[in-house]
Amino acid sequence: MAQLVTRVDDGLVARLDEMVDSGEVESRSDAVRRALVQMLDERRRRLTGEAMAEAYRRVPETEEELRWAEANGRAMVAEEPWERW
Repeated sequence: MAQLVTRVDDGLVARLDEMVDSGEVESRSDAVRRALVQMLDERRRRLTGEAMAEAYRRVPETEEELRWAEANGRAMVAEEPWERW
């Protein structure tokens, strides 16, 4: 496993230590790992969304596909057991 070394501001370390002391994270390293995983996941999601949007710009839905999607959406809503007020 690789090891990363970084410098951080004293205030940031103090807040991080509060999280460790409260049990929110196991250790400083655990907190940094979690933050890195979250940051990378957010990036992956953003890039995926951007790629999907670009694909729809290049090949937009046809009128038939839009009608089909709307009809299915309406059918799904109609099937819900909505409570009457």
